[in-house]
Amino acid sequence: MAASKGKSRKGGEGKVLGVGGVFFRSPDPARLGAWYQEVLGLGIESWGDTRGTSFAPGDMPANAFTVWSAFAGDTEYFGNARQAFMINLVVDDLDAALENVRRGGGNVLPEREEADFGRFGWFEDPDGHRVELWEPPETLPEDETEDD
Repeated sequence: MAASKGKSRKGGEGKVLGVGGVFFRSPDPARLGAWYQEVLGLGIESWGDTRGTSFAPGDMPANAFTVWSAFAGDTEYFGNARQAFMINLVVDDLDAALENVRRGGGNVLPEREEADFGRFGWFEDPDGHRVELWEPPETLPEDETEDD
């Protein structure tokens, strides 16, 4: 077996360090990739039969982070019960991004959420996937636990 040429993490504990990708099916990856590129500005590349992009951690806003969360099988949060996952995309301006989706023919859902961790909105892409958009806050809320 050939030795790995990547950076070694000797002494690691075999722990997950982050999300390395989100992969999903589309009846027409080229069409869907082009839609996301045109409407939301993703730098879509052709990778053989697939289309995709990558996001470097340094390109994210200062208060953005990645969440991994398992939801109950009967959650309504993802919309269509047949949708087993939902992608959350970080945006610089929620209102502008949702307007881009609307102008691009996506189905913008009326719900909005304002929370300590930012603003959220949802749409359905041309394949019918419900997608969450997240505009992180300028500052994160302070830890509410204080020492007496």
